[in-house]
Amino acid sequence: MNLDTELQGDVVLLTGMSGGGKSVAMHALEDAGYFCVDNLPAELLLDFLKLEQQRGERRVAIAVDVRSSGSLPLLLPLIKDLRAAGVAVRSVFLDASNEALMRRFSETRRPHPLREDRDTSFGTLDGGADDSHRLLLDAIKLERELLGGLKAESTVIDTSQLRPAQLRAWLADLVGPNAGAKLTLVFESFAFKHGVPSDADFVFDVRVLPNPYYDRELRPLTGRDAPVAAYLAAQPEVGLMMGQIAGFLSRWLPNFAADQRSYLTVAIGCTGGQHRSVYLVEMLARQFSHHGHVLKRHRELDAR
Repeated sequence: MNLDTELQGDVVLLTGMSGGGKSVAMHALEDAGYFCVDNLPAELLLDFLKLEQQRGERRVAIAVDVRSSGSLPLLLPLIKDLRAAGVAVRSVFLDASNEALMRRFSETRRPHPLREDRDTSFGTLDGGADDSHRLLLDAIKLERELLGGLKAESTVIDTSQLRPAQLRAWLADLVGPNAGAKLTLVFESFAFKHGVPSDADFVFDVRVLPNPYYDRELRPLTGRDAPVAAYLAAQPEVGLMMGQIAGFLSRWLPNFAADQRSYLTVAIGCTGGQHRSVYLVEMLARQFSHHGHVLKRHRELDAR
């Protein structure tokens, strides 16, 4: 593709699963000062960006999903061409588990855009609720196949257990003023009892470490509180685990950056996502702050 017009500016491409939280994300981007366009066909993307360039430099966010499934094959080559031409295109993919997506469509009674029956009343097909669930699950699986290439090129946010306020905050971090760094490093704490984040590139299990939960005075606190931090800092196993995680990341981060990765998510989990995982995320984020764009997420704490 010949990009005969020099393009500049800040472009966020928002994509992901239907029911993944795109509406919330688009409102957050609008609040952040982006000019947002929903469901723009890939064939019009280049002309739109050229027009925006003529109007004056401003930040643009474009949402693309399976409603434009016919033009999706054109999107990946276009993104790569734009990046090669120096355009800062940041692709964000909103994902969620099949169970979460099924629940959201059931609660809202909205049809999935790929459901063949196009029936708007969930669970009223001739075959009953079982057929309706099967058709919806088939549509979700097909959507995953169609969007697989885009997901591989994007920063992924797993919204399965996120409240709207969490999604808005996490998205603001991703598109903030420091988001132009070559590789964004994300440290995320979580509770294994609520599931492993699907957007994690690396998962470290710290449930083997001493648990402040069993100290009555420390139980109501979190890994961000000084007494818990002091307790964990005094445990040799904690220092050893943290040093080994940091050593692994220090060794391989340059390779991920050289591989043109735009983000890397390191998830650290404990039983409840309150103490050990939170402490390690706080400490590792501080240790790697020199890296550039480093983000902290506490999935269970942020949901409070």
